Amino acid sequence: MAQKNVAVFISGKGSNLEAILKKRELSYLDCNIPFVVSSRKDAKGLQIAKDHHIQTYVVNHRCFSSRHLYEEKLLELTKKHSIDIIVLAGFMKILSSHFMHHFTGPILNIHPALLPAFPGLNAQKRALEYGVKFAGCTVHLVTDNVDAGPIFAQEIIPVFNDDSEESLSLRILEREHILLPEVLKIVIDGNYEIMGRRVLIYDDNN
Repeated sequence: MAQKNVAVFISGKGSNLEAILKKRELSYLDCNIPFVVSSRKDAKGLQIAKDHHIQTYVVNHRCFSSRHLYEEKLLELTKKHSIDIIVLAGFMKILSSHFMHHFTGPILNIHPALLPAFPGLNAQKRALEYGVKFAGCTVHLVTDNVDAGPIFAQEIIPVFNDDSEESLSLRILEREHILLPEVLKIVIDGNYEIMGRRVLIYDDNN
C-alpha cells in the first residue's frame, strides 16, 4: 500500500508538528509529509519543517482579496502534492464549507479543551474562569462548524488550585504531543469508521 501524503497546517511555534515529525522518524508514523503551510510568515514552526528538509509555504489570508481565493490557494497546494490527510496543528484560520467540499480526505484538528466544552479561542483561560476541575485536549475531525466534528480521542488533565492559564496550557500541550500522533496513526492506517457523530476505532487485530 502506498504511503499517505500528510500536509500539516500551522500558525505558530510548531510543537505539535515537531511531535509528528519525531514519531515519523521513529517509524511510528508511516507517511510522507510533502509540505507544511503556515498562515504567518513569522511562525517558528516553519524553521522546524526546514530543519527536517520539508517544503514550506506561507499563505496569508491578507494577501488575497477574498476568502475564496485564499482557500483556493490552499487547495491548489493539496492537489499539487497529492495530499490525502490534513492536520491542523495550531492553525488559527477557520476553513469554510467550500474547502471541505473540495478536499475530500480527513482533516484533523487538535483543540486544548474537552469538547464540546470551550470551543474556539482562549479555551484554557475560559476553563479556569469557569472553575472546572478537569481540562484536557481533543483530536477531532474538522467539519463546517468550529470545533464540532466527530471526536477521535481526548485526554483529561486535572486542574490544580494554583494553576494559571500558562501552567495549565503547558500541561495540556504535553498531552497534545502524544495524542495527535496517536490519532494520526489511526487515520493513516485506516483503523476507524465514522458512524454519525461517533468515531469507531479498531486495533490492528480486528
